[in-house]
Amino acid sequence: MPTFTASARSTSPSRVDVDVRQFTFVVDEPPSLGGTDLGPNPVELLLASLLGCLNVVVHLVAQERAVHVRSLHLTAEGDLDPALLFGYDIGTRAGFSGIRVHAAIDVDGSEAQARDILAEAQRRCPVGDNLLHRTPLTVAVATPALLAGAAA
Repeated sequence: MPTFTASARSTSPSRVDVDVRQFTFVVDEPPSLGGTDLGPNPVELLLASLLGCLNVVVHLVAQERAVHVRSLHLTAEGDLDPALLFGYDIGTRAGFSGIRVHAAIDVDGSEAQARDILAEAQRRCPVGDNLLHRTPLTVAVATPALLAGAAA
């Protein structure tokens, strides 16, 4: 079973530089949230990850069913109350209260086939699965040896 890894270095209170395989990118907040707007923020990347995953799985399912996807346009939006994020625990959750994906898909098959492909892609998308089901999460303080290795 493969393990995927990302690492990040904090360069400011709102920004991290992230390394994933041979790619480096910036995660930052907009100025309205104290950032410098040098990259998408974490929740925007979550939505983008979902769309990227759905794209791959839609095309995979369509190929399995011998249906050609002529075009696919995906949009995701999520509602997030920042109260808990900013320390105001008023009974809301820190994350999205809901995520909606809109898919405009054109296939060389029927509308029913397109809907079935989208439904199967939603079922098989790993990012969607992590959003729909509880995934164990552990955050631990690194040992001094690990921290020294990360600085090298």
